[in-house]
Amino acid sequence: MNGIKQILISKEELGKKVKELGNKISNDYEGKDLILVGVLKGGFVFLADLIRELKIPVEIDFISVSSYGSSSKSSGVVRIIKDIDISITNKHVMIVEDIADTGLTLKYLKEMLQTRGPADIKIIAALDKPSRRKVEIDLDYKGFTIPDEFVIGYGLDYAGKYRNLPDLCILDEEVYK
Repeated sequence: MNGIKQILISKEELGKKVKELGNKISNDYEGKDLILVGVLKGGFVFLADLIRELKIPVEIDFISVSSYGSSSKSSGVVRIIKDIDISITNKHVMIVEDIADTGLTLKYLKEMLQTRGPADIKIIAALDKPSRRKVEIDLDYKGFTIPDEFVIGYGLDYAGKYRNLPDLCILDEEVYK
């Protein structure tokens, strides 16, 4: 496909890691009320794969935020486009995100959801890009630490495209420069 510089993480590697994460979460949350809050749009592929690996009952809801638009850089301003529909009071909540980048979106979401009285809030990210952090954010579960490259595929996009790629790929700079 045009625009791909290279495959960074194959679909097989992604699948193996998601299985590991699913087993760990299943063990950690045995007997607890867990709600997974998927961050749209990028987190939906990871969330779909993750729930199929869980061995415990979970509830799922979605939140949609925007901090990028069609740019390759985060604006730093987080806007809620769609909020969750279910109550999280006294429930264990896990925010499911595609990538932890600047940390601004995850910090905002965790603080906002904390005001609704959950038992606790954890964060899982398929990908972690710590070199771009602007704020401290703890990832309770994470898939892969990646370099400071613009990545696409496995739910991640550039200007709405490439989400359908099964592998995590590095976007060719010619596409967004």
